Amino acid sequence: MPPEGSLAPRSAEAAPSRPDRPDIVAFVADAETETALREGLIEAVPEGIEMRRGNVHAAIAALQKMPTPRTLIVDVGGEDQPLTALGDLSLVVEPDVRVLTVGDRDDVNFYRQVTRGLGVLEYLYKPLQRDMVARHFGPLIMRQAPQTEGVHGGRVVTVTGTRGGVGASTLAANLAWHFGVEAKRHTVLLDSDMHRGTCALLLGAKTGAGLRTAIETPSRIDELFVERAAQPVSERLHVLAGEEKLHEQPAYAQGGAAKLIDALRRRYNFVVVDLPFTGLLMHRDLLMLAHQRVLVTEPTLAGVRDTLRLLALPNGPQQPRRAVIVLNRMGLPGGLTRRQVEEALKMKVDVVVPDLPKIVGNAASLGEPAAAARGGFRTGVLDMAREVAFVRLLDASPEQSLAALAGAKRRRGLFGLKARR
Repeated sequence: MPPEGSLAPRSAEAAPSRPDRPDIVAFVADAETETALREGLIEAVPEGIEMRRGNVHAAIAALQKMPTPRTLIVDVGGEDQPLTALGDLSLVVEPDVRVLTVGDRDDVNFYRQVTRGLGVLEYLYKPLQRDMVARHFGPLIMRQAPQTEGVHGGRVVTVTGTRGGVGASTLAANLAWHFGVEAKRHTVLLDSDMHRGTCALLLGAKTGAGLRTAIETPSRIDELFVERAAQPVSERLHVLAGEEKLHEQPAYAQGGAAKLIDALRRRYNFVVVDLPFTGLLMHRDLLMLAHQRVLVTEPTLAGVRDTLRLLALPNGPQQPRRAVIVLNRMGLPGGLTRRQVEEALKMKVDVVVPDLPKIVGNAASLGEPAAAARGGFRTGVLDMAREVAFVRLLDASPEQSLAALAGAKRRRGLFGLKARR
């Protein structure tokens, strides 16, 4: 039986639901947290969340006069005595309420006191990211088992162009370069187009026969194979790419993509996959293995149409939220405006990258990352990093970005949120 003053929900038999109770209400203290909750829970709560601006004290005052929602999200950020405030909250809500909490404390002892001592279902600390909210709050709101990942496994991000030539390979290469070179995270860039892929060229890396061997004979994949097959760009950035003859089609052994990704995740913190959408089974398997999909489109009607078609694909088992939408080449002569694109999609785009053909073209010709130079392209790559990897970096010089990430690692722990628990 839950302890007195606990926020742990009782059984449904002990407290039958009533029609006058709202389904889910959130009390949040700032606009950034509100946005992360709304967008992170759009699939778990498609009808929307009743949002109220205020912290835990505002929640206490309001819930003294209104029915207790079935699920309550409450913000304890900035509170000197958050445990005491949550205890006061437990006195004004019905016992079966399901409480989710956000705040600004990131130590494990506080997390244990809140979840194990007070019975809060989950606690996340600010700044919230949409994927974080979807992954940890979403299943609880839908009353599903939380999704689990291997603690030591790297994060898989697929980058797919909605059409050919929209710049997906360029963005994938620069995102991987940012993680591996600036952020100093062990990163591999997997170019899944073995005939005409450009990722190796964009980073001045070599191609090899390792990728073809991996998909044709997955039984050969092990840690030593991965070490030898991936070609180095820097100490912590490698590229796995092929350059097969155009008249040859490598044979794909079913399950080969899963075994390859599993091996890469054991070796690298980030696996960035440049993944064209084709009818190939290997590409479909890779799409389903991602933790986060990224769709790169351009401001054209054809780009909008194909974005909607790709968004309609079912999510993979490790994908709690929709794909991140990157609007590349914004400002393209004759292209649509951002507002027109968003109205056609009926949703906001997540990242906007300006049309910079000279800068991007020169960098590609030299085999250098365009994101190394300050400007709109670099800003877009940093925004992508925030969206797909729980990483909040400053739009600053490479040295400042690295320092910011080092501080984030100290705050988040060696293996991020999963390791804190």
